Amino acid sequence: MEFAFLGWPDDGPTLRLDYRTFAYAGKFVMSNTGKAVARDPDADTGGEFTDVLGAVAFNGDRTDPTTAWLRYVTVREDRKGEEIGPRLCSFAVGRLLERFERVSIAVNNPFAYEALYKVGFGFTGEETGIAELVLAHPPDLRTQEKYQSGLERYRERELSGEEEAFLDARISTDPPDAVHEPSRTSGN
Repeated sequence: MEFAFLGWPDDGPTLRLDYRTFAYAGKFVMSNTGKAVARDPDADTGGEFTDVLGAVAFNGDRTDPTTAWLRYVTVREDRKGEEIGPRLCSFAVGRLLERFERVSIAVNNPFAYEALYKVGFGFTGEETGIAELVLAHPPDLRTQEKYQSGLERYRERELSGEEEAFLDARISTDPPDAVHEPSRTSGN
């Protein structure tokens, strides 16, 4: 797998993803966000971006010039569970830290919450208006108390059996180690 930075928001990159294979596919056609992708270098590239395994869109915060936001993260349906999302987010955060001091993301489920903790994010204690928990990097918030307080917010919701089992397995645990820690890179 390799990672590619398609451009900053000002560059206006677009990406056509198959809506049958990727969640949020329509969000990547818009040119007002920057984008990065995870690609399979051995894939048959018979069409535009047919080698894409995952994609992330991002932009700067309108009210805080020191903060960037990861807006949409998607992984090809048949490749979920392979850590593609966390590794791609780590790559994107490394690039964003070239221009910003902090990167935030809002997540709507405990699986994404855990995956972003593996990238070094921590729960801020905040929620968006659409019931998403806000996480931020750098991880000055990675205490057991903060981690568990985020998990507790999910426990208050109507959950699937899989989500309930996932949360039950994490009662009183420490946050997962950051195994995909972003590195600062140089370039566009």
